[in-house]
Amino acid sequence: MKPSFFERLTGTITLKKSPSDFGDDFDGADITHTAIVNEAEPIETAEGELTVDVYQTNDAIIVQAMVAGVSSEDLSVSVTREMVTIRGKRDAPKGVTPDNYFFQELYWGSFSRTILLPTEVEPEETEATEKHGLLTVKLPKIDKGRTQTVKIRSI
Repeated sequence: MKPSFFERLTGTITLKKSPSDFGDDFDGADITHTAIVNEAEPIETAEGELTVDVYQTNDAIIVQAMVAGVSSEDLSVSVTREMVTIRGKRDAPKGVTPDNYFFQELYWGSFSRTILLPTEVEPEETEATEKHGLLTVKLPKIDKGRTQTVKIRSI
């Protein structure tokens, strides 16, 4: 069974107890316990999922994500009219052996997040900035009500 994001993040696993483990007075309810796994040996996991805030203004959709500790070379933002994908990689500190950890709760490794947008955006006009570990992606909305007159040239 694949561990949940919380289990990967905290290094815990969920154990399901069977009725025989609780004795004769067990009423059959499903009980879940959480056990700490050896914290010095992190569970090998797949790509992590980036947490984001998504909101809108009158003319844009804004996506924000905490990417502290990730260099801009290790980040990529891909945009289509309907969705945005943020990918990155956070490298673990060098020189610290697993035996020296008391707790290892931070997420290290590759992460990504794909967000389906509630309205179409202009991919060519997208702006992405990072300040103090906060990535902000501004996706201008397509103005479907905008009209433009075209001047006709005689040939």
